[in-house]
Amino acid sequence: MKNKFIYLSLLAAGLIACEPEFDNEVSNSSYSAGDADFTSYVAIGNSLTAGYMDGTVSRVSQSYSFPNLLSQQFAVVGGGAFTQPSYDDDINNAGGLLLGGNQIAATRLIIDATAGGPEPLAAACTIEVGNLQATAYNNMGVPGAKSFHLLAPGYGNLAGVALGQANPYFVRHATSPSTTVMADAMSKNPTFFTNWIGSNDILSFATSGGVGVDQTGNFDPSTYGANDITDPNVFASVYSGITDLLTSGGAKGVVATVPNVTSIPFFTTVPYNPLTTSTLGGGNTQAGAAAMNELNGTIYAFLDQVFTALGQPDRINPLSVLGANPLLIKDEAATNFSAQITAAAGGIPQFAPYAAFLGQTFGQARQATANDLILLTTRSVIGTAPAGIPAPFDKFGVAYPLQDNHVLTEAEIEMVNTATLSYNQTIKAIAASKGLAVADMNAILNQLVSGLRVEDGQIYTADYFSTSALNTTVFSLDGVHPNARGYAAIANEIIKVINEHYNANLPLIVPGYYPGATVLPTN
Repeated sequence: MKNKFIYLSLLAAGLIACEPEFDNEVSNSSYSAGDADFTSYVAIGNSLTAGYMDGTVSRVSQSYSFPNLLSQQFAVVGGGAFTQPSYDDDINNAGGLLLGGNQIAATRLIIDATAGGPEPLAAACTIEVGNLQATAYNNMGVPGAKSFHLLAPGYGNLAGVALGQANPYFVRHATSPSTTVMADAMSKNPTFFTNWIGSNDILSFATSGGVGVDQTGNFDPSTYGANDITDPNVFASVYSGITDLLTSGGAKGVVATVPNVTSIPFFTTVPYNPLTTSTLGGGNTQAGAAAMNELNGTIYAFLDQVFTALGQPDRINPLSVLGANPLLIKDEAATNFSAQITAAAGGIPQFAPYAAFLGQTFGQARQATANDLILLTTRSVIGTAPAGIPAPFDKFGVAYPLQDNHVLTEAEIEMVNTATLSYNQTIKAIAASKGLAVADMNAILNQLVSGLRVEDGQIYTADYFSTSALNTTVFSLDGVHPNARGYAAIANEIIKVINEHYNANLPLIVPGYYPGATVLPTN
């Protein structure tokens, strides 16, 4: 059933990504740096800065990082050399990571035409974390980094990777085991910078389905879990310190706001209500209708009666053969009626043998609503069998609730939105106090819902799985990070901000020159 939720009608060869060819060379005496100095441009950030794409950093994807694209435009007005961590060891352009020869991160995602959807590239990973470069680079984007990680000594210590105390991406190029990201960045003596940090302070919570803690009120980030939301005061203090460092030598720069999760395909692709007679019947609506009627008889009608009697009549309703029905989910914020369900089931002969199971399984169950976000990764889970669960309850999202790691619920979205708003207020306030330019990526990416029109007239969207949009989406196959066109569009937005704020005249990029998804006839 899982393939029923992959809305890809594969297009063909025109979508295949290729090695980068930058044929945008410009030469015009009217271009100028204005009030900015691009002699030493340094980029601070996380995966969005590093060139992460299709679930990893690969040799070619890194070449499309927005800082690298910016540096080429800066070069037109006297910008200096721009360096990025070496991926020459990525022989197969597969991405992923090895630690002591053992693979610890998957290869990049491609579209396999024979399989019908995205999957990791079937090629050997050759990037060994332990092959240390010990070099500071102009692109200091570190995938996975949260704001406070940029100031943390030991974040690049190889010995800490296996313990989860260090970041393998930073380990590869940290100048010493005890250095910090910011210390290495400042060793480049920046005259201009971009800073797009903060997304991971929220995003890891969201992409895990809210499997984490909102740490608001906890000022000690050393106690945070990997998926926790950073306290807004901690973020403000750290962000202020980072900005002070970046501007300490008089450098100018652009800071970027944190995008809201509702604007990216990872949270907007899989609908909350995909259960129809067609999907349940594998394309056979008659079989699907029969399956719905069976589900109603075995579980839905019973749960509807129990919840209605408990004063929550809309928590679970019987499935309708006439339309699209919502997924069944577990909501940790919902009132737990396990005891009541167990007691009610015990009095009905057909349910009595399962009474305890029903109470434990459906005590916090409800049907999803349009206010919930189903994760992109959940598309392959829907309809599959949970381990150890007997029939007829052995279908995730259909007869067994999707779990916390499958769904971002309305309550969890509110936590994310609150933190996002606070972070962005901090970013804008600190930028104003330092006279820095702001690229409001939150507002820009939100435009993707209705379509972002660029200078060449093309409209780009976040319509990840639409056949008609595969050439015009700006996101890569992981649903979170931009593709090459997306990074080009981001670079353009930053260029426009620089031109306006610093009285510069930098040439824009044509996103249409850059590739989209990689489609292979077979993997």
